[in-house]
Amino acid sequence: MTDSAANILIVEDERSIASFLRRGLVFEGYDVRVTDSGAQALTITRDSQVDLIVLDIMLPGEVDGVEVCRRIRGAGDQVPILMLTARDEVADRVEGLDAGADDYMVKPFAFEELLARLRALLRRKETRGETREEDESGTYAFSDLSLDTTTRFAYRGERQIELTAREFDLLLLFLRHPQQVMTRELIMERIWGDDFPGESNVLEVTISNLRRRLEAEGEPRLLQTVRGVGYALREQTS
Repeated sequence: MTDSAANILIVEDERSIASFLRRGLVFEGYDVRVTDSGAQALTITRDSQVDLIVLDIMLPGEVDGVEVCRRIRGAGDQVPILMLTARDEVADRVEGLDAGADDYMVKPFAFEELLARLRALLRRKETRGETREEDESGTYAFSDLSLDTTTRFAYRGERQIELTAREFDLLLLFLRHPQQVMTRELIMERIWGDDFPGESNVLEVTISNLRRRLEAEGEPRLLQTVRGVGYALREQTS
């Protein structure tokens, strides 16, 4: 499947934005469905082929965008989700990414940037599907941290840690290269794709979320910041 043949679901209650997105994505060659209902989005995702979801947070009814994301991930579906919303506070970004979103974009937005992010997410989806059987069978470990690629759980000692899809990919990258300083640019290319907008802070937010999960019970930090360069998985030195 090429990304231009992908099935994209737009979940958006502002008609003008939904119409703009649908026209633009259809023009780019995507197959597009639109709904303004969180509940209907869950039904469509469950019952039909959806390759990527563009999801607003503020939806009418009881099922908002964050809840849609949580339920999709709770069902084990790893379809890429890009949250597109007017809510631009850091806390909103954290909530969306914690719910399982792969990316977060704030309105108003540039359509070309949106396209670049969609291409990156679709490419990552294809790469993950092509390499999972070969590369993601087994357990990786460093210090008291381990990652089971079969169950997709991480562990600090005996403590089990549930990860979002993007947190899993990020931690797996570090565990495959322990002690190695990885630049921000390299991480963005490996995890989000080489045409992902460089000014986005999605990496920093994801690193912060991952650290919070790994250090939830006061465990020592293993994911270190190398100032001016990037990050490294290594034990902290005094």
